[in-house]
Amino acid sequence: MGERGGMDKLKGKAKEMAGKATGDDRRAAEGRTDRAKGQAKDAMDAARDKTKGMRDSVKRDDA
Repeated sequence: MGERGGMDKLKGKAKEMAGKATGDDRRAAEGRTDRAKGQAKDAMDAARDKTKGMRDSVKRDDA
């Protein structure tokens, strides 16, 4: 689980489960939204890390 997106995903899962348990469709939808936000943050972090790795490897080749 990513550092930045992990909390959003955990919070979202809790909201989604609470919404399902109580029949609150709005809360369940908020939970799904929070989980999606966490996944997006993780994807952005992964892309940033990959870009940094590529930049570093190019930098080493130029030296």
